[in-house]
Amino acid sequence: MTITHTDAPLEDGSPVPETEGVRRPRRRSTSGTGRTRRGSAAASRDVETEGARRTRRPTRESGERGVAGRMLGYLGIVVTVAVIMVPLYFIVITSLKTRPDIYSDPITWWPHPLAPENYTYVRTEVAFLTYLRNSLIITGTLVVVKVTLGVLTAYALAFLRFPGRNVIFIGVIASLMVPNQITVISNYALVAGWGWRNTFQGIIVPLAGVAFGTFLMRNHFLSLPREIREAALMDGAGFVRTLFRVILPMSWPTVVAFALITIVNEWNEYLWPFLMSDGAEVAPLPVGLTFLQNNEGLTNWGPVMAGTVLASLPILVVFLILQKQMIKGLTAGAVKG
Repeated sequence: MTITHTDAPLEDGSPVPETEGVRRPRRRSTSGTGRTRRGSAAASRDVETEGARRTRRPTRESGERGVAGRMLGYLGIVVTVAVIMVPLYFIVITSLKTRPDIYSDPITWWPHPLAPENYTYVRTEVAFLTYLRNSLIITGTLVVVKVTLGVLTAYALAFLRFPGRNVIFIGVIASLMVPNQITVISNYALVAGWGWRNTFQGIIVPLAGVAFGTFLMRNHFLSLPREIREAALMDGAGFVRTLFRVILPMSWPTVVAFALITIVNEWNEYLWPFLMSDGAEVAPLPVGLTFLQNNEGLTNWGPVMAGTVLASLPILVVFLILQKQMIKGLTAGAVKG
């Protein structure tokens, strides 16, 4: 407690007695504290400035690394596009060149003069429309068969409980690791023994395997919310009704992706149709293009490239129409749930 001395008299007029041992407290000086605070603030500012100097340099360096990374990425894109587009460009310009222009040295980057008669030659001198019809029949049939079998097999392996289910799926995965060329001889002997050479069924049946489609669709079905299927079963929907009313409407992007992959693969199939066809009756476009070569051994690349361009147009149109659905289908199962 602090006691202060005063000379004021008491109420009765007598003076206040002096007190011994009581000292007047001294007020602490705040000048030292102020200097300390100012010194601390200045020191903190120095520390912050030094920290900013230290952090500014890594930020600048990281920004430079980011710019360098983007430049490398753009360079990689340019190189990739060039690797893809330059051969396609040469196919197109070669289809418009004359034979002397094709074999000229040095190589010309633009046809002079233009030779659109190469396309006329393909349409008139070669049974191009017959090959186109055969390709449409083979590809269309295989797409329907593969998509149907792939969806049904994947749905059974994903949701049905039966003995040996995992063993069957392992067998499906193992079949993906076997190249088709290994089974060519055995398939050829089997099909020839049935008398199916130079027939559509001889080409279609051995190509109707659905291992990839089963793998793709099963993984997609397992990524769908389980509650939706369980709700359909509780409402009385059976196995088939649940598939067509619940599962497939949620799986159209993946089904379209599977169908588009099948279209591209079967449209470009060459080896097996070449072994099974003896003429233009059942030969598809890839096999028909080989008949554009001259008998004397010197290939006239103008009509060959013109036929290649014409054969690629249907696939290009289909891909441009279905590309968004294909991308959605391939990424639909990336995040489960």
